[in-house]
Amino acid sequence: MEYDEQVKNRVKRLEGQIRGVLKMMEEEKDCRDVVTQLSAAKNALDRTSALIVSKNLEQCIREEQANGESAEDVINEAVNLLVKSR
Repeated sequence: MEYDEQVKNRVKRLEGQIRGVLKMMEEEKDCRDVVTQLSAAKNALDRTSALIVSKNLEQCIREEQANGESAEDVINEAVNLLVKSR
């Protein structure tokens, strides 16, 4: 699967957020601030996962139909991926 620069940039920002959380922990910042940043990173990760699924759903449907699977199976798999990521 090919990932565009928009998705890669989101992951790079996530990496920065997590490094920031680690730095906050090393600096013994208040737990509320750490949890707030972790929550923000989790939300960004969820949105990135949803973006990957939505951007690639059409491509996956076309590929799977070419392999003999129904579009319904692919859509169900995409929904399951989103649910599993939560």
